[in-house]
Order: sequence, then C-alpha cells, then structure tokens
Amino acid sequence: MMKRKKSETIHKKSRWSNYSRSDKIFLIAVYAILISLTLICLYPLYFTVIASVSDAHSVYRGEVNLFPKGFTMAAYELVFQNKSIWRGYGNTLFYTIAGTAYNMFLTLPAAYALSKKRMYGRGVLTVLFLITMYFGGGLIPSYILYTNLNLINTRWVLIIPAGLSVYNMIVTRIYFQNNIPETLYEAARIDGASEFSIFFKIVLQLSGPIIAVIALYYAVEHWSSYFSAMVYIRDTKLQPLQVVLRNILILNESAYQDALQASDATAETIENAAKQAYMALTMKFSLVFIASAPMLAIYPFVQKFFVKGIMIGSLKG
Repeated sequence: MMKRKKSETIHKKSRWSNYSRSDKIFLIAVYAILISLTLICLYPLYFTVIASVSDAHSVYRGEVNLFPKGFTMAAYELVFQNKSIWRGYGNTLFYTIAGTAYNMFLTLPAAYALSKKRMYGRGVLTVLFLITMYFGGGLIPSYILYTNLNLINTRWVLIIPAGLSVYNMIVTRIYFQNNIPETLYEAARIDGASEFSIFFKIVLQLSGPIIAVIALYYAVEHWSSYFSAMVYIRDTKLQPLQVVLRNILILNESAYQDALQASDATAETIENAAKQAYMALTMKFSLVFIASAPMLAIYPFVQKFFVKGIMIGSLKG
C-alpha cells in the first residue's frame, strides 16, 4: 500500500515536471481562481453559522468576521421555543413532500408522452406548453380564479397550481429521447408490453438520474415557497416555514421602533427593546440556517446524479 502511494506521488511529480513554465503558471492561476471562487461561495454560509452562535452585540457592531465571539445558543433557544416554528416546519414538510410527489406524477408521464416522435399532435402540444412559460394571467386573475375554486386559505393552493414546470418537463423529455433507445421500446412491444408497462418497468427504471434531479428541483422550489404562501394563505396554522420566519423577524424588529416612538417609553423599556432588536439580528442568521439545513443535507445524496441527469437532459432533442 505504501509503495503504491509512493509510486502515485512520484508519477504526479513527474507529470508536473513535464509541464512547461507557461503551463505551470496557467494551472496555478486556474487553481487560485477556483479556490477563491469556492471561498467566496462558502463564506456567506459560514458567516451565517458563526453569527448565529455569537453574542448579539458583537454581531451588531460588526466584530464577527472569521470566528464566533461570545459563543451562545440563545438565538436557537428563542427560535425553538416558538411553537409556530415547529408548525411551520410541519407545513413546509407537507407542502414539499406532497407537492413534489404531485409534480413528478404530472411531469414524468407528460415528458414520456411528448418524447414519442410518432405521437399525433406532439408539436401542437409542445407549443401550448411553451406558451405558458412566457405568458400568464397575472396575480389578480389568479387570485380570483383560486377564490372561485375555493383554494384560498387551504393547503392545496400551494400544490395544485404549481403542478408542472414546463422547463423541468422539457429537460426530462429530452433525457427520455436521448438516453433510452427506441429499439428497447420496440422489443418491449414485441413481447406484448403495453405503454403503461413500458413506462413503469422500463422508462422509470432507467431514468434514476433525471428523476432525482427533477425531484430535487421541485423540492427546493416548494421548500423555499414564500410569495405564493404570503398572498394566498392568511391562516397562521397553514403558513409554511418561510412565512413564519418572516413574521418573527418583522415582529422583533418592529418592537424596537415602536418603543422608540412611544411617548411614555422609559429608558428601561428602550433598553429591553434594543436587546430584543440585537437578538433579532442573530435570530435572523439562525433562522436562515434552520431553513437551509434540510436542503443542504439532501443535496450531497443527489449531487452525483447532476452531471449525468442534467448534461444528458439538456442536450438538444
């Protein structure tokens, strides 16, 4: 084992020595740029973590840069003491799981059907799908429609209207066209397989990468859903996590402003409100981390499918 590692090291050194001076300078510059970009992308997440466990005053004064100061978990304790956080988590989990399942239920069959070049009316249906990518009814007509359908202030208003992403469907369709040979379909038909059998027993079995990628896209979209929930859901028991976090931040930040503007405010009241405002700042970072953690935990498990799924699915079909 040690001999193998030594041989690999010697081989790498010999390869490096074979490069010309200009090639070495170019490679060093490329690696330096890549490392710099990596640090730039990772630092905001790192800062969010260290700021969430730092003293509120230190964060407010801008003293937290590379390491936490005055380590404390007070922000997380305050967040998790709020029952609305747990309720928002539960709602978001429901919207994410149910919404993603519904999305995949619509996207995969549609992509499979449109991947068939001999399908009658395939071009017309594709154009109709594409029109919805560029033209919409707008917010007010949508609100009126959902009201008439009795979807306002229900869980389904965040699931049913967002049933299918045309872009995801097109990427999946192109994956089916380029990755599954037509001869496989013909062989299945000769054996007596129906279209349903081909779809469930062949297509889905061979499309693991694109299914994982598209499912992650839909899951992230549902998990980060904010504007639609804020417009269509007023019942606090049905609001997702993102809206609950927004309400907590606004409540904490407005308390300090109300205390300053109050005519009968005492020094003690203003001081308590200031402490609450400082804590709201660290709570903001803790809430960002709490909201992002589940997606960050899921991503490494599906990252390996991205190159194969997206690269093949993005080819022109």
